[in-house]
Amino acid sequence: MGKKLYVGNLPFSATEQVLSDTFAQCGKVESAKIITDRDSGRSKGFGFVEMSTEAEAQDAIQKFNGADYEGRPMTVNEAKPMAPREKRPGGFGGGGGNRDRGSRGGFGGGGGRGNRW
Repeated sequence: MGKKLYVGNLPFSATEQVLSDTFAQCGKVESAKIITDRDSGRSKGFGFVEMSTEAEAQDAIQKFNGADYEGRPMTVNEAKPMAPREKRPGGFGGGGGNRDRGSRGGFGGGGGRGNRW
């Protein structure tokens, strides 16, 4: 299995194909993914590249960290595992409920927290 790299400070015009072609200078690119906004589809300015070997990944870090990409210095380093998201009470939902029973329902109402049925 290869080594996944974080690539940051990308211009919004960057494409996965150009990213893949750029990193191919250091070896075989297993995958290249630019992270986009879920609603607009616009690039968030960062992505991930997976190289086929550790040596190729280290070569890419040495070659491209701080390198100019359309006037912006790229940040390239080893990707860290995604941290689990913190569970927060509330959010959407929680239901209507009856106020005299202690329900907090409604938009962002705590998910039924405080019900005393």
